[in-house]
Amino acid sequence: MARYGPAAQTRRDTGEVSIKTLSSRVVYRNPWLSLREDRIEHADGSPGLYSVIDKPDFALVIPWEDGGFHLVEQYRYPVRARSWEFPSGAFPEGVTGSPEELAAAELAEETGFTAGRLERLGRLHCANAMTGEGCHVFLATELTPGTPDREHTEQDMRQQWFPESEVEAMLRTGVLTDGPSMAAYLLLKLRR
Repeated sequence: MARYGPAAQTRRDTGEVSIKTLSSRVVYRNPWLSLREDRIEHADGSPGLYSVIDKPDFALVIPWEDGGFHLVEQYRYPVRARSWEFPSGAFPEGVTGSPEELAAAELAEETGFTAGRLERLGRLHCANAMTGEGCHVFLATELTPGTPDREHTEQDMRQQWFPESEVEAMLRTGVLTDGPSMAAYLLLKLRR
């Protein structure tokens, strides 16, 4: 059994639920997400409200080749800036499959690559204070190039290979600020 120390042990899931859901209603829905409001009761009986964004899990792929990574860059409207990140995405509405199938599909869609080897690194929660959406992280190696087949919303996307040292510099200097990409890189570093 792994030992984490007293502070980490108090944060683990004990299976106890200290918040009771009294009611839940969807207040907004589109093809990508829904927003719901849950009226809750805390353990001491006091009332509360949670706003929760429901989105499907997504896959993030770290394409590794020749001592570096293939990143994609696109305009992210909410932050009004272009963003370097690892390829990622979710299945379109009505499409299902395994996390591995999703990772392979996103890699091909955004970069054109197919991976001879796809290794699962873990699963993350990127914003667990407002959504249960999870991120399945994979390392893609033995890459075979192809033509990207990007969605219409990805029409401004470009891709570029960077040596690992440059990716780390991008992380340190705030050029690469995408939270899931940063957390995925940490999973990769811990695996090595």
